[in-house]
Amino acid sequence: MMGHGDIDQLITMLARLPGLGPRSARRAALALLRQPESRMLPLAHLMERAATSVKTCTRCGNLDTVDPCQICTDTARDQGLICVVETVGDLWALERAGVHRGVYQVLGGTLSALAGLGPDDLNVRPLFERIEAGGVREVILALSATVEGATTAHWLQERLLSTGVSVTRVGHGVPMGGALDVLDDGTLAAALTARRSL
Repeated sequence: MMGHGDIDQLITMLARLPGLGPRSARRAALALLRQPESRMLPLAHLMERAATSVKTCTRCGNLDTVDPCQICTDTARDQGLICVVETVGDLWALERAGVHRGVYQVLGGTLSALAGLGPDDLNVRPLFERIEAGGVREVILALSATVEGATTAHWLQERLLSTGVSVTRVGHGVPMGGALDVLDDGTLAAALTARRSL
């Protein structure tokens, strides 16, 4: 039986998860504790399994139970089209949207002097190895519209110039359904700069 200290530790651990503050963590803990047989124990079992079975794909940086991951080994995907993203979460978002039928390269972050992240901290070696092996036609830079994202995109673009591979960047600007009068200046500037002919 869990004591009060155990409950506090559970809430503290849940509160460390992204998107969960102390209040949300208490609600989650209460929901788990109310139905331990149907919620808590299955969750604990799945977390234990995931901790031992999930690994990082050595080719692209995705998380999967196999290495290389299922995306990298999917023969229906265009292996000549590589989308570069910052995190696995970005990869999952693109997969949810179903907009990319190529493969990926997860950098594991962006260049940031403040955070002490330099080129050696990014997972770029597998990207250049795939390009050197041949068959890559295009690299899409799908990095965030931040100073760090732009710096990383520029750094990558410079290094990819000599490879002869086409380098493109995802569009930034006005989102679908977005009204101009509520957008910030940076988003409006990016939208106008990235305009295209119709």
